[in-house]
Parts: sequence; structure tokens; C-alpha cells
Amino acid sequence: MLGGAGMLLAASPAQAADVSYATECIPPPISGLPAVQGTTQVQLTAPAEAKVGDTVEVVWKTVQAASKNPDILNLDKDTVKPTGTLKVGGAATGTVQMEGPRQNPPIPKNSAMVLSDMKGTLKLEKAGEITLTPDAYSINVSKPISTDTKCTPKAAVQPGATIKVTDGGGSTGGTTTAGGTTSGSTTAGGTTTGGTATGGTATGGDSGSTTSGSTTSGSTTGGSGGGDGQTDFPGKEVAVHFTCTSPGPPDISSKVTINAKKSGGSYALTVKTAKGVMDSPAALPAGALKPSMDITLGGADKGSVKVTGPANAAPLEQGKPVDLSDMTGTYKPGASGKSTLSPGTLTIDVTLGASKINIPCKVKGSVTPSLTLDTTAQQGGASGSATTGSTGAAGSTAGGTASGGGLAATGAEDNGTLRALGLVAGTAILLGGAVFTFTPWRRLRGTR
Repeated sequence: MLGGAGMLLAASPAQAADVSYATECIPPPISGLPAVQGTTQVQLTAPAEAKVGDTVEVVWKTVQAASKNPDILNLDKDTVKPTGTLKVGGAATGTVQMEGPRQNPPIPKNSAMVLSDMKGTLKLEKAGEITLTPDAYSINVSKPISTDTKCTPKAAVQPGATIKVTDGGGSTGGTTTAGGTTSGSTTAGGTTTGGTATGGTATGGDSGSTTSGSTTSGSTTGGSGGGDGQTDFPGKEVAVHFTCTSPGPPDISSKVTINAKKSGGSYALTVKTAKGVMDSPAALPAGALKPSMDITLGGADKGSVKVTGPANAAPLEQGKPVDLSDMTGTYKPGASGKSTLSPGTLTIDVTLGASKINIPCKVKGSVTPSLTLDTTAQQGGASGSATTGSTGAAGSTAGGTASGGGLAATGAEDNGTLRALGLVAGTAILLGGAVFTFTPWRRLRGTR
């Protein structure tokens, strides 16, 4: 029963009381920051007395959030929006969903979070004393990408307000709850069951369950590079475990296939990764995410070949699986003999306007070669310094060299701004990086 179904009443003077409680806030995963332990101080304002049938308004004022805005970036004016949940106890049970407007002054780095007052409404349907207790809350930051930091109590919380409800001739029954709709948060609204409202539970993490998909191996490697006129060399699918540098996820697993097509003395490479490597907990516009990989050479040849994929063509939806685009590049052999090609460092680049974030994920442990080629050395070929002819999205080949297995270093400007790319909310505020929260980097769910 939605509050607002009747006039908001305050039959007696409103009461205001402060309550403090230990709180844990979870910053966006891409921030690389641990959970923050702090104290939340809330002042609740509600009528001291009301009658059965009245719909009353409750105001939640956050006197102190559980953590400061970290020393990452400044928050612009009117970019922060709080939502929260009140627990109803005593003569009735249920929850009240609270919501505040997106109103805040500019919030400098390393300063206290300033949250607007949240409001919600409660219809009273039973006489007796009803208690209101602050519970979990979320902080949403809207720019440049909508992201949430979720804060939950870590100890018992004392009621912050009590309403004495007298019999006013209204119908009796359990208390149903309602309130402002929750925007930019995973908190669900209350539902009425048998006269007693039960509220949804705010969840701070994404599902990490793995959906298994069928995997098929490509043909085994090792075609000759020339004599029999063969031009297509399909690789076999190999499992790879990656460890990513902060602000990336600690570990991800995928399957990778390296295919080659001979063209003169060189090979056009196409590298495919499994589908659904991760879910996107934040919305990401088209053209924002771009993958690349260093293919490690072994056997007769040495060095690495860089392959690059085009950016995502369509926007990525929050909570939906993300597939990395196929990556392409050109391999010019630097030695004659049996040369192996294995998956190497995977790099995810996220770009939003002038802001960029670079997340390298290095191979953890050993990996089986995906492809073996019978190569003939070419002038200016690999052998310790591999040519990086990336065809990218347009398919044009760009020359250049890359040291064996190395990654291009991020510029100095990336160190602070990019790390900030996303830290959101009372704990950590995610800027462009929230851009892409790599929360559940899923185990491979299927192959292309």
C-alpha cells in the first residue's frame, strides 16, 4: 500500500532523534579499495503521535556518512543521490523505502560526504507503538557514469524514532510500507503479504555464478607455412588464467583461440576470447571499451605480437554479460622453424571523453600454445622484437615494434585521474572507472 494514498499527517509535534551505528561500505570494485568500516549518524524526524489510518512522513537526515570522499577526485554539485531503508518494528513490521533528491554542494577530495535528506511515507494500520530504525543505504553518483556505493549496518541499530498510534476508527491489520522510489539502487520496494509488509533486501554484490557453455576445440596446430599451399591455420582453444592490476579484478579465467591466415611471408592473426567473460555492473556507452593482447612467441621465434580489437559497437547494459571483440594483428616471422603462438597479457582500455583507464591482466601460471606455425624468417620480422601490425577495427595495418611480452606504459596523467575513474560514493567514488565495474568477471560461459 503506497504511502501517499492519503494525506500526509502529523497529528502531534514531530520528534527528532539521532542514532549512530557501525557501518560497512563497499566501494565500486574497480576502485581497488577495500571495504570501509565507519560510523553512520542519522537523525530521524517523525510524528510523536498519530491515528490509525493516517499516512505520515518520515525524514532521514544523514548527520555523518560512514566515510569521507576519498582523496581521488572532487564531486560536482548535484551529482550525489542517497536512498535507504527504514525498518518498522514494535506494533507493526515492514520497511519504509527512503529517497533523497540529487542535491549536494561541491564535495572536495578527502572531505566529508554531504547527502541530501531522504523522505518516505508510512500508512498506519494498527494501534500501538511503532519504532523506526535506520538500516542500509546507498549513495549514487551520476557523473560520468551512474554508480553506487552500498552501506550496511555491522551491528545492532537502535530505533531512531517512535510513533504512538491511537485507534482512530481505521481498519486494523499489519503495517504496510512504502516511500520514495529507489533510483540508481538495487534496493527493492516493500511487498504486502498477509497484511504485513516485507521489504526487499539491498544487495551490494553481483552474482558470481558461472554459467557453463559448451566448448569446442579448434584443430590442432602445426600446419606448414608454405610448401603445400595452405593459407588458413586454425588454432586450438586453450584455457588461460589472468591476474589483473588494480583497479582491475584480482583474477579472471577465459578460453582463447589464435587463428592465422598466411599472406605472403606474414600471417594475419585473429584472436577470439570466450563469450561472457564478465558482467557489466554499470552502463557503458558505445565505443568506450577496447581489448588488446600480446601474443607470446616461442619455439624458433621469440618476442610478442600485439593484436587489438575494435571498441564495443553497442552500449553495454548494467548487469548484462560482456563479450570482448575479436582482436587482430599481423605476425611477421623473425626466424625459420616451428614457432608457437600463445595468449599473453590481456589489456582492457576504457575511454570516456578525455579520461582513460588502462587495465593490464597478465597470464597466471603456464599456458598451452594455441597455434604452431612452420615459419620462414622475414626481413624486419620478430625474433626478440615482434612487429605489431594491428589491423584493429578498420583493418589497416600499422607498423611498429614491441618488446617481448611488454606493455605500453600508461602516461603520468593516468596515474591519478584514471585510478579515480570510478571511485564512487561515501566510500569510494567511481568516475570514469566506475565506468566499468568489473565485478563478476565470470568464468567462461561459452565460446565463439
